Amino acid sequence: MNVLKSATIVVALGLPCLAFADGSVTISSPADGAKVGLTGTKLVYDVQPGAMGDHVHVYVDGEQAALLRQLKGTYTLDKLSAGDHTVCIKVVDKGHTPTGTEKCVKMTAAGGSASSY
Repeated sequence: MNVLKSATIVVALGLPCLAFADGSVTISSPADGAKVGLTGTKLVYDVQPGAMGDHVHVYVDGEQAALLRQLKGTYTLDKLSAGDHTVCIKVVDKGHTPTGTEKCVKMTAAGGSASSY
């Protein structure tokens, strides 16, 4: 089925356009599965928001931790509890609705500050 027919079906059925997300999110640090400190962990990211994207939200274990307008840079994760965590960056539109473009990494936090990457 071609893209035009697919888009027509999505619009006709009132389905969200998440299938057409055209951006990308890269998290270059920390690596998936990394061991990090409880404070000072630098999340290094680069986002191409796509046609519908406006800015990004950072989530830690499913809870929104930050709203970032900068599409490339770092965000410091502080006050992580000891244990396993999932950190996600999701591209959202101007109304804060996720576009479907996201990237998540899993990490384990343990005592002290994050080591350098």
